Amino acid sequence: MGNICGKSDSTNFSQPGRVLGSAPPQPERSSVPAKIGGPPRTLGGSPPNPQQSSDAVEARRRAAEAAEARAQAATSKPTGKLGTQLAAQKKQTRNDTLKEVANNEIRQRDADEAAQARTHN
Repeated sequence: MGNICGKSDSTNFSQPGRVLGSAPPQPERSSVPAKIGGPPRTLGGSPPNPQQSSDAVEARRRAAEAAEARAQAATSKPTGKLGTQLAAQKKQTRNDTLKEVANNEIRQRDADEAAQARTHN
């Protein structure tokens, strides 16, 4: 059976091999250029054309306004029962959460004691 996607003749063994323990041939190294052309540039500097900078400021302002509008739209409307519960949970402080957990554990203990009393243990 032949290889569908490969070459018809094998070039893997067309060159002579090497002896065990000998190093593989080293590739030729390219030299580093002495000087790279062009004037020096500062990263993050203002563009040379002032019209472009005002366009960039205007685009940034519009993007910020759109992001604020999306954030307000997402927080202003609770969606159904779960959204209402989530909004209430987000409003809770740490102390409110701890009080709720403590009350749940007290109710659980009371239920366990009542179950023990019913089974007469």
